[in-house]
Amino acid sequence: MQRLALFDLDSTLVDLDLAFRAWAREFAGQLGLRGEAVDWLVALDRAGFPHREAFFAQVREHFDLSWPVEELWSRYRKRMPYLVRCRPEVMDGLSHLRASGWKVAIVTNGTADNRLGKIQQTGLAEAVDACALGR
Repeated sequence: MQRLALFDLDSTLVDLDLAFRAWAREFAGQLGLRGEAVDWLVALDRAGFPHREAFFAQVREHFDLSWPVEELWSRYRKRMPYLVRCRPEVMDGLSHLRASGWKVAIVTNGTADNRLGKIQQTGLAEAVDACALGR
């Protein structure tokens, strides 16, 4: 019998909190905002908005930005794949599973461009047998 291990992407295989904080620092820096802005963004993220469009509507209002929510959301999606990291021990664990005969897959939901970018940029695409992306 073939054994199969399924893993979620964000906050399981990659450290999304660390990547989000890096994005928040970049975003605040681009707008010339102080450190309190980063803390506010992180707190808003932890408040658990179900979708980033709602998150960016709050960001737009709080910082009185003229960019449309869709533009903020699009920029975020394009940038995040370059900020996420996969810890070496995660990659080692996936390699060990595969060497032991397991099939390994990533099962994740969200926007395909963002998720695929993260999987490719972190090297996870080569470390797993398959990926399933849902919305």
